[in-house]
Amino acid sequence: MDRKTVRNIIIFIIIALASGWIGLLIDNFLEPQPQKETLGMGLWLVLPFLSTILLRAFMGGGWKDIGFKPNLRGNLKWYFVSIIIFPIVTALILVIGKTSNWISFSNFNTTIFISGFISILAINFIKNIFEEFVWRGYLTTKLLKLKIKDFWLYIIVGGVWGIWHLPYYLFFLSESDIFQILPVSRIIFSLVAIVSMICWSVMFVELYRITKSIWSVVILHAVEDSLINHLVIDGHIIIASGKEILISPIAGIITTIFYLTVGLLLRKRRIEKEAKLI
Repeated sequence: MDRKTVRNIIIFIIIALASGWIGLLIDNFLEPQPQKETLGMGLWLVLPFLSTILLRAFMGGGWKDIGFKPNLRGNLKWYFVSIIIFPIVTALILVIGKTSNWISFSNFNTTIFISGFISILAINFIKNIFEEFVWRGYLTTKLLKLKIKDFWLYIIVGGVWGIWHLPYYLFFLSESDIFQILPVSRIIFSLVAIVSMICWSVMFVELYRITKSIWSVVILHAVEDSLINHLVIDGHIIIASGKEILISPIAGIITTIFYLTVGLLLRKRRIEKEAKLI
C-alpha cells in the first residue's frame, strides 16, 4: 500500500472535517455577521481546497491526477449527461408529485424560475470548481490510487463529503431553509443529508471516472445547486405535509433512489468502457 498517499488522505480528511468547527469557533469571537456570509463559513468552504494545494505542493501529492484537462474528445455525450441528469430526474419527481397530489405548483412561475436558475448558474459553477477539485479531484483520485473496492470508495468519498457539511447543517444553514426541504430537526436533517450524499457520490464519482476530467462534475454540481435548491428553497413548489421525506427533489427517498440508480448505471457503463480498452 502507498503509505504516503494514505498519510496524505488522512491529513486531508482531518483538516476537512475540522474546517467548519474551526470556522464556528472563529465566528464566536467576532461581532455578529450576516447569515451565510460569515468569516467562519468562508473558512469552512476554502480550507479543504487550500489543504489539497498544500498537500500536492509540499507532501508529494503531485498535480497530474487532478483531471484538469476537459478531455472533450470521446466524452461530449458524458458532458451532455452531466447537464441533463438533474433536470430529467427532477422532472420525473415533479410528475410523480403532481400525479399523486404530493406537490403543488400554485406558486410556480416559469419565467421567474428560469430567470433565477440562469442568474445563479455561473456563480454555482465557480463555487463548485473549488468543491469538486476537493472531493473528486483530490479525495476520489487519491483513493483510486489505493485500488480500494468501489463500495468503499463511495462510502468514504460520500461520507467525508457529507460529514464535512455537518457544521453547515447544524449551525450555518437557517432553520427556514431546512424546513423548506424537510420539516425535521437539524440532527435528523443532517443524517438524511449524509445518507443522500453517499448515494449521490456514486453518480459524481463515476462521471468523473468516465471522463477523467473534473469539469464534468463541476457542471453536474452547478446544475444541481442552481436547479433543485432554487426550486425548493425559494418556494417555487409546495410539497404536501409529511410527504417531503418521500418526494423532496433534494432529499426525498424516491429522489435518492433515482440518483443512486443513475450512478450505478454510470458505473456499469464505465466498467464496459474500461473492458474494451484491455
